Amino acid sequence: MRIDFGRAADDYARHRAGFPAELFERLAAFGIGQPAQDLVDVGTGTGTLARGFALRGCRVIGIDPSAELIDQARTLDATVGADVDYRLATAEATGLRQASVDVFVAGQCWHWFDRPAAAREAGRVLRRDGAIVICHFDWLAFPGNVVEATEALILKHNPRWRGAGGLGMYPAWTSDLAEAGFRRMETFSFDVDVAYTHEAWRGRIRASAGIAASLPTAIVERFDAEHAELLSDRFADDPLSVPHRVWALVAACA
Repeated sequence: MRIDFGRAADDYARHRAGFPAELFERLAAFGIGQPAQDLVDVGTGTGTLARGFALRGCRVIGIDPSAELIDQARTLDATVGADVDYRLATAEATGLRQASVDVFVAGQCWHWFDRPAAAREAGRVLRRDGAIVICHFDWLAFPGNVVEATEALILKHNPRWRGAGGLGMYPAWTSDLAEAGFRRMETFSFDVDVAYTHEAWRGRIRASAGIAASLPTAIVERFDAEHAELLSDRFADDPLSVPHRVWALVAACA
């Protein structure tokens, strides 16, 4: 599928829950997110990680190939007073100087990259003893829950979608970093429940790769109408409590 999150930029900004504060707290134990650190957030999207690190005092560059998502990130930053330097570029070719940042972060995006190339670019732009962080924040499908039902509906409208049934764990990505020369790798994960109103959950799913980022508008509208009916008929609680898993990989630059 051709994926263009710029087509879903409004829903993406309004309805995709950002990483929870606990992630930043756990990363702080690794020395990541300290005031005055130079940090680049690749695949920044609407800036959820970039904004969080900027508010903790980091000097942050946010990189994304989508001008529409960067526009949304700047708007969201303005509401909280975050200062991020956004640039149009890719994780594989950031345009940054060699050895110019302390931390290289990729949140909710590593799977979209040419992963070996992105790992090499991280090694190039990081200073000696710098760190890379790869993290993900995934909904979890359990038998009978709203995620399982929603995933089945996505597949009905988009059989090519490959995002169903994930466990929110990515151990294979350690190999990407090992092959690029990173060391002292550690992973951690924790589960959280995220509250979504029916309207927000519909928006969150429209903003996913399997719907508005890849399907024609008419199909997105048909999906959304069926999704609203599904929620009304089978999941009357509003807001919904949607289980999620945060997973993170931290490694040191050689």
